[in-house]
Amino acid sequence: MPSNRVIRPAASLLSTTARRAQPAKYGRFWQAARHAHTVRRQLVGPRGTRSIFIQIENTPNPDALKFLPNHRVLPEEVQTSFIEYLNPRSTVAPPHPSPLAAQLMNIDGVTSVFYGPDFITVTKSADANWAHIKPEVFSLITEAVTSGQKLVTVSSSKDGAAEGQDAAPEEDSLSYNKNDSEVVGMIKELLETRIRPAIQEDGGDIEFRGFEDGMVLLKLRGACRTCDSSTVTLKNGIEGMLMHYIEEVKGVEQVMDQEEEIAIKEFAKFEEKLRATKGPDAAPTTPGKGSLDTVPG
Repeated sequence: MPSNRVIRPAASLLSTTARRAQPAKYGRFWQAARHAHTVRRQLVGPRGTRSIFIQIENTPNPDALKFLPNHRVLPEEVQTSFIEYLNPRSTVAPPHPSPLAAQLMNIDGVTSVFYGPDFITVTKSADANWAHIKPEVFSLITEAVTSGQKLVTVSSSKDGAAEGQDAAPEEDSLSYNKNDSEVVGMIKELLETRIRPAIQEDGGDIEFRGFEDGMVLLKLRGACRTCDSSTVTLKNGIEGMLMHYIEEVKGVEQVMDQEEEIAIKEFAKFEEKLRATKGPDAAPTTPGKGSLDTVPG
């Protein structure tokens, strides 16, 4: 049933001005600075010289860069707002194989490739250097865009779908569903109209996983998936806004896949072992959940 309750969040809450004026209220998520530069490449073809502009933006995640090729990335027939490739196998398997993603994942140090509607986010490992990776990524994206090749192939077969491509659901999790309750409908509307644009601006996206006992279950994607500030994003930004406008919402919880939970536990064990070896004054490798500053002493 469509919701009869109308949500009218004040536009100022998410406007650029508000993000700058209310850092304490919404945190880094709403005020992340946009550092971008545009690279122009002139190509000489049978019809003369033409310029290709690819904008490169930093994200709140230092290990992720956002590339805007001034070209639609996701095909119109794809029903989701994003596709994420988490390993090389997922780039060649149904339902959305991508030759470009396969090439990008082949770059030493690249750990994932994320496609938004009109942008590509590339994430690297913490020990890799952008000085070596960025030129290769830029070159491959430029070549793919100028050659006219399809960035994503839509496969009708679901057989052999690869692990690591769970981020390519059959439909957008925020899309309207006639079976949704009134509250779920309002949650989706707020996520779609007010929260998703800000997260996409940071090179990621958001997935709705359910609403149980007052808790909104969400999963962050792209640059936001591995960002140290993802907890701040959920609590200071998303949770605060949902609870403000929808009284039934009591909180927000981040959903993690099994492999992510295992990785966090293993990382916590590693940090604890490092603490025992180097002593209590050992510096954390990276801030955030599972790092030295959060592992119980």
